[in-house]
Amino acid sequence: MNWTLEVVPVPVTDMDRAKSFYADQVGFGVDLDDEVSPGVRIIQMTPPGSRCSVAMLQGMPEAPGGRIMAPGTLHGLQLCVTDIEAAREELVARGVDVSPVRSVGASGWQEGKGGTWNSFMTFEDPDGNSWVVQEAPSELSER
Repeated sequence: MNWTLEVVPVPVTDMDRAKSFYADQVGFGVDLDDEVSPGVRIIQMTPPGSRCSVAMLQGMPEAPGGRIMAPGTLHGLQLCVTDIEAAREELVARGVDVSPVRSVGASGWQEGKGGTWNSFMTFEDPDGNSWVVQEAPSELSER
């Protein structure tokens, strides 16, 4: 049996602001923006080329035994691209405050690209949820 990660909830304070950020600035496709039952709104978006989506939820009751994440507490979600410099240029052109490209060196983080799998940049959404973008040597389907 396959266990596929398909949706990650992202806690936000303002659904429309988050939708605008992820769709218009980061470039995620909007799969769903609907009130699925009275008072329950779901916005689901998918990064280009990804099989995993993110979802912003409003009015959704917590699952039994679950815990609520406060907006801005989700950190370290990671996206992969095959050209980190082009991806950075795209984000900057769309108005995203994104870090310089960095790599891990002998004394920790340093500016500039590193070797294979060692080039990263970061950004935050308007609530402070943080993302890491890593350069991969090839598309996922080719690895």
